[in-house]
Amino acid sequence: MTTTTIASRIDELTASRVPFVQATVVRAQEPTSAHPGDRAIVLADGTLEGFVGGHCAAGSVRTAALRALGSGESVLLRVLPGGDDVFPESPGASIVVNPCLSGGALEIYLEPLLPAPVLHLVGTSPTTEALATLAPGLGFVVERAAEGADPAVATAVIVSSHGGDEGEPVRTALDAGVGFVGVVISRTRGQALLDGLGLTEAEAARVHTHVGLDIGARTAPEVALSIMAELVRRLRVEGLAVAAAPAVVRPSEAVDPVCGMTVTIGPDTPHATVDGVDHWFCNPGCRDRYLADQAREHAS
Repeated sequence: MTTTTIASRIDELTASRVPFVQATVVRAQEPTSAHPGDRAIVLADGTLEGFVGGHCAAGSVRTAALRALGSGESVLLRVLPGGDDVFPESPGASIVVNPCLSGGALEIYLEPLLPAPVLHLVGTSPTTEALATLAPGLGFVVERAAEGADPAVATAVIVSSHGGDEGEPVRTALDAGVGFVGVVISRTRGQALLDGLGLTEAEAARVHTHVGLDIGARTAPEVALSIMAELVRRLRVEGLAVAAAPAVVRPSEAVDPVCGMTVTIGPDTPHATVDGVDHWFCNPGCRDRYLADQAREHAS
C-alpha cells in the first residue's frame, strides 16, 4: 500500500467515522525490513493495512495498536529482538521484546484517530451562530438541523430557538440516542418543557435545560462559551460518548507457547490444535517448532 493509498484510506475512514490507529515507523535498525516513514493502519477488528515490518513485527504492532485504540492514547512502541537494550517504559512510551525478530529494532509511533464529536444545532438564534463559530476550534464538527442534518451521529444536540418549537427537536434527539441534549431556555420555561414532554427518568437525565456552565454569561458569544465549556467537561471528565461507526468486537489475545509473545487472534494468526487445546503463534516458525516438540514428546 503506497503513501498516497494510505492517505486516501485515512480520508475514507475519517469520513465514515471509523476509529483506527495510524502506525508510523520512526526508526528502523538493520536488518529489519521496515524503513522510517513506512506506515500502516490498524482497524478495531485487528486488520492491518500497509507495512511496518515483517510478520513478527506486524504482530507486535497490531496488539499494541489495539490497546492504544482502547485507551485513546498515543504511544511510542519500541520492538526489540532481545531484552538487553535500555528503553524504560514511561507515559507515552512502551517496549515489547519480540525474540522472533531477525535482528535490529523498530520504533513505531501509534496514533489512535477517533471520530470527532458532532455538535448538532437547532435554531437560528445569535447563540446558535456563536456556537457554530466557536465549536470547530474546539475540535467539534458542526451540523445544522436547518440544513437537513440527522442527529443520529451527534455527540450533543443544542436547541436554541428563542421560544420556537423546542419539544419536537428534544424528542427527536432522544429517540436518536443522543447522550447530551441541551436547551437554551430559562429555568422556569425549561421545567415546563420537561413536564410537558413526559420523559422517563433515563431520558430526563440526558436533557439539560438552561444549558451551560455558570460563568455569568450575558452576550450570545459568552453563552456559547459557557455551553462549549460544559460540553468539553462532559467529554473529558465525564466520558460523554462520541458516536462512531457501528462497533466491532475487539479480537482476543493469546500467548505464544514457544516465544512467550502476546499475539492478537485473527484469521491469519498461525494456529494449531494439540490434544484438543487451541494454540496461537506469532509466526509459522514458532508453530512448526511447537508441533515438532509435541511430536517428539508423543513418540517417546
